[in-house]
Amino acid sequence: MPPLKRRKSESASVAEEAGSPPAKKVAPNPDTPASAEKKKRGRPRKYPEGSAPKRPDGPKRGRGRPRKDPNAPTPVKPTTPKVGGAGRGRPRKTPTQNGTDSTPVKPKAETKPKTETKTTDAKATDERSYWLMKAEPESRMEKGVDVKFSIDDLRSREEPEAWDGVRNPVAQKHMREMKKGDYAFFYHSNCKVPGIAGVMEIVQEHSTDESAFDPAHPYYDEKSNRENPKWQVVHVKFQRKFRDLVTLTELKTHANAGGPLENLQVLKQSRLSVTPVSVTDWAYIMGLAEARELQAEAANPSKEGSTEGSPQDEEPGASE
Repeated sequence: MPPLKRRKSESASVAEEAGSPPAKKVAPNPDTPASAEKKKRGRPRKYPEGSAPKRPDGPKRGRGRPRKDPNAPTPVKPTTPKVGGAGRGRPRKTPTQNGTDSTPVKPKAETKPKTETKTTDAKATDERSYWLMKAEPESRMEKGVDVKFSIDDLRSREEPEAWDGVRNPVAQKHMREMKKGDYAFFYHSNCKVPGIAGVMEIVQEHSTDESAFDPAHPYYDEKSNRENPKWQVVHVKFQRKFRDLVTLTELKTHANAGGPLENLQVLKQSRLSVTPVSVTDWAYIMGLAEARELQAEAANPSKEGSTEGSPQDEEPGASE
């Protein structure tokens, strides 16, 4: 009969047993007799092993706080405050007097009487908006019609002029936002020396641009209809002409990063014919124009300035 083959696990365990050193034997304690009862761990028993626990005499003891006696009288709380002795918590800001709290009464805030503001027909200065509107001062033929219009042409008009021909949606949006009493710079565009020539006033708010329905007009729009007009105009009136043009080049010199005109919209959106002007930009540009006029008058006081002859008694200043 061939010898039985052992499994690898069995042979490995046998080899480990053969190679491992023999375990050390613990020497018996001579003080403890071999026949003594083995000592157990833990807390000793209250009752002998194998016997049932004895129930104590008397009522069963419950857990937690004992119940209150329902027959006991209810104690009455004293109504008078304690005399002397420190109370609990933070001391009062105002001491008690005669058993009552002396809570301080907050004084009522004085209400100022309302003052009625006088309303005038003219638009208030703080509500006025400012704009810049472009026109071409030099002759240019468009569909056989000369589209030239300068600040001198506006000055010669006896009636308010309709600012027509604006066909840009963004510029149209600005025109719809214009209110009566707003001021606008008259800007000479598409010419040799572009720049701001003067100031005009919005005297009539937006209305339908009739030139869009005229086939003979240079800015006729066949897609526009009277039921739903696409283009609008505002009516403007001459206010003043500057002695010297505030040129585009000069505006750009003040529009560098951190400059006073760095946010001037006509320099950021140069293709728009109508742009808004902030109050600070308006005041600064008016200051440039008026400073030149003062310098020119000081150099030649006998020469009349081009700002004279304005049909308006009040000229728009930089502070408006």
